[in-house]
Amino acid sequence: MRSVLTALLVGAVFGAGLVLSDMVNPARVQAFLDVTGQWDPTLMFVMGAALLPSALAYLVRRKLTRPVLADRFVVPENAAPDRRLLTGAALFGIGWGIAGFCPGPALAGLVLGAWQAWLFVAAMLVGMIAHRLLPALSESQPAPRSAN
Repeated sequence: MRSVLTALLVGAVFGAGLVLSDMVNPARVQAFLDVTGQWDPTLMFVMGAALLPSALAYLVRRKLTRPVLADRFVVPENAAPDRRLLTGAALFGIGWGIAGFCPGPALAGLVLGAWQAWLFVAAMLVGMIAHRLLPALSESQPAPRSAN
């Protein structure tokens, strides 16, 4: 229960930061991505400000033997980019550029009642469901034969 409350508190602080910095505004994000037009560097400063607490958290993590609210750290072992990671990153970037939303700001935008955020989150959920279903479908298909 304590970890759920902590996650809720951290999520609320994160969401409040997104609202306060206006990162829930798709027009601001799209203006940041428009480097040839009326470029808005605000998002760069928000991301830069996020690096400091993140770097500090990584330093603290190295000194801990286990997390405060969990049994163990869950850190990916494979740091090499693969096809799935690069495809996901490309889709994320394309969607971010088109919609001006990514998951965090979209969820924070739900609280503000913006219909665009609701549409984005609905599409995101459809994509998440499809991601879970499509591998199951592809695993049931026979492997393609080689051309030899």
